[in-house]
Amino acid sequence: MTQEDTHLQQTRASLQQALSWYTSIRRHWNYPPNPELQAVVKPDLQALKSALEKIENNVIKIAAFGLVSRGKSAVINALIGQNIFDSGPIHGVTKWPQSVRWTPPNGKVKVEFIDTPGLDEIEGKEREIMARNIADEADFILFIISEDITRTEYEALLELRKAFKPIILVFNKIDLYPDKDVQAIYEQLQKIGRSSNIDERCLIAVEDIVRVAASPQPIPILVKYPDGKTAEEWQTQSPKIDELRNKILTILNQEGKSLLCLNALQKAKKAENNIAQKTIKNRQAEAEEIIWKYVKYKSLGVAINPIGFLDIIAGSLTDLTLIRSLAKLYGLPITNHEAGKLWRKILVSSGGLLLGEIATGLILGLGKTALAVSSFIENPAILTTYGSTAILQGGLAAYGTYIIGKAAQEYLEKGCSWGDLGPSMVIKNIINQIDHNTIIYRLRIDE
Repeated sequence: MTQEDTHLQQTRASLQQALSWYTSIRRHWNYPPNPELQAVVKPDLQALKSALEKIENNVIKIAAFGLVSRGKSAVINALIGQNIFDSGPIHGVTKWPQSVRWTPPNGKVKVEFIDTPGLDEIEGKEREIMARNIADEADFILFIISEDITRTEYEALLELRKAFKPIILVFNKIDLYPDKDVQAIYEQLQKIGRSSNIDERCLIAVEDIVRVAASPQPIPILVKYPDGKTAEEWQTQSPKIDELRNKILTILNQEGKSLLCLNALQKAKKAENNIAQKTIKNRQAEAEEIIWKYVKYKSLGVAINPIGFLDIIAGSLTDLTLIRSLAKLYGLPITNHEAGKLWRKILVSSGGLLLGEIATGLILGLGKTALAVSSFIENPAILTTYGSTAILQGGLAAYGTYIIGKAAQEYLEKGCSWGDLGPSMVIKNIINQIDHNTIIYRLRIDE
């Protein structure tokens, strides 16, 4: 089994697990179904199904972006060897996104090229939404430029990079700019990045810059006729697209299935995060009741218990049970082991506050134990001191549990990708396992 096949298996298992869980009637345990919540998460459940369908369909989506008149349509036409999309000198020929299927020579995966309108042709918010939606659907991106890179193009590249997709920078029209080599293009990117205080290494690597002439300008040739007369005619040149086509085919052969997996997992991760956030918002009142219930239980138990070390054990178990109770309310898949890991994360992230609570609880607990023993043996008046210590310790325990509950809500809201098959974990595994010389590996800079 190849590495890509392993990635497909892991991705399929992750998506199937997520779908099985989120569509199960057991997800919210004994809590009754909430019609309002079911309605708002319906699009996210559909997104999970779409993510699974994506890897089953085995179609790589490649989106072409750029400003007007950079030759996006011409590049796609040249790649597939057919004039499918209108292209020409008219400003902004492509008015809306269009797509075409192409089967590469190897046949391992199918390709869908997506041609987009010029990024500077569509007005503000509409442009932003269009670009984001297409970039989210694409498995990787061709960004078409020509002449010098403008600041608008640079800013568009920065926005597209946020989609966490590989980007190939395609310099078109090299027939008009033969002196513009890859190094010069890269150095210009660096210059703009430095002037904007941006780390240009996080934008495009030298390896991902390709030069093409998708629709070269006709050249004059001298034609000699049989009668001896000569005339100048214009001859159309063949597209110079082999370097880009070969790069795309190399990516498809080496990383195509892994790219499919990463994009499907990104869709699933976003959907699960949305489900978590919507669920937590919808069930906020019930969550507060649960948190305060455990706050009362823990403070009362710690206050009346005379044996110090039992306070620590029982208190920790109470906090873990609180986390699991919140997970059950929200319908998020979390085991005892994972609740324990979350509890430890909360302790660390709270800057030692809760660790201090445990340490204080241990000290006060031992003091409380000694006071309890001495009160019965030596002086009943010490019961007053014992009561004060118990109340103080109970208050500290209550505060700690409340912090645990609120922090657990924040962690759970970030998604429920717990366990080895969670989308975030599978994404991390794929990127860590991939060869260092691949375009996917270079995405590590965006983690």
